[in-house]
Amino acid sequence: MTFPDVIAIDGPVASGKTTVGRALAVKLGFRFIDTGMMYRACAFLALRASIKLDDQVRLGILARATMLRFVTALEGDRLFAGEEDVTDQLRTPAVQAAVSAVARVSSVRTAMVAQQQQMAVAGGVVMVGRDIGTKVLPRAAKLYLDASVAERVRRRSVEEQGQMTFEEVSRNVELRDRVDSEREDSPLRVADDALRVETEDLDVNGVVERILGLLDGSKSDGPATG
Repeated sequence: MTFPDVIAIDGPVASGKTTVGRALAVKLGFRFIDTGMMYRACAFLALRASIKLDDQVRLGILARATMLRFVTALEGDRLFAGEEDVTDQLRTPAVQAAVSAVARVSSVRTAMVAQQQQMAVAGGVVMVGRDIGTKVLPRAAKLYLDASVAERVRRRSVEEQGQMTFEEVSRNVELRDRVDSEREDSPLRVADDALRVETEDLDVNGVVERILGLLDGSKSDGPATG
């Protein structure tokens, strides 16, 4: 089997992008890049610097001044901002609440997209996010992962491990969906030539195997729509 050298995976919050993307990267021997971590890093750094979330000028300056890099470790990928490992700061409720506001700022997205494109230059990459196939890597092989809102809320509730109530998780998913799809700069969309993969009724290995079949051309669900 032969597979594309650069694979872009998009989809809404808790659609399985990160888990599936990481497993796919391991299977192919590719690097895995979770762009959501990069936006969370910007949100964390903005909160620490007491930058207001509506201060687009300062947020843009911060993003342009922040060099992010992923380092592979036995316990999982680590994200460094400069020389600082910020990985363990990225899943706090405060960062989760701030990331959508930071990620919608055009100057922040421009700075992050430039870094993401550079990360993919050498190839051998699976990159996940919300605008990878439509904006960041338009020439990549494109996948769009999806699941019902109820299933995505259930998954995110498990991930939160009690840090948020089910009702809070539900509101957060609804808000993220609305912000991601309605933002002016690079809204969440299904690329015209993306392959859509429903993840609801499959485990991670099942989704990966379906993707491998799609990418190898041995079977097809047809191009994504919507």
